[in-house]
Amino acid sequence: QVQPVESGGGLVQAGGSLRLSCAASTRTFANYAMGWFRQAPGKERQFVAAISYNGGRTDYAVSVKGRFTISRDNAKNTMYLQMNSLKPEDTAVYYCAAGASTSRFRSEYDYWGQGTQVTVSP
Repeated sequence: QVQPVESGGGLVQAGGSLRLSCAASTRTFANYAMGWFRQAPGKERQFVAAISYNGGRTDYAVSVKGRFTISRDNAKNTMYLQMNSLKPEDTAVYYCAAGASTSRFRSEYDYWGQGTQVTVSP
């Protein structure tokens, strides 16, 4: 069982930065691939970034590549998303997820957090 909990969301101006954290309540955290997804009102939940179980492989949506960095610290059972050069279109609820393999598809993830709001003002 994995129970991810997101934190670090907030309100920032365009061009600013935020770091999201996702803590998981399991001692087998290192066995899971992890991902970040986001969802704006009226839109589907979309892939943002993913990281393999050991952090050796990362994947990013084109819209965030070069601005966002996904990382994990298995000793702390925590995954991070460093978001730089934020844009208003990044505004969404951000969710972390855990799954058996690194993937862009939300159907591949078995456990989801409750989400944290990120709002970027113009």
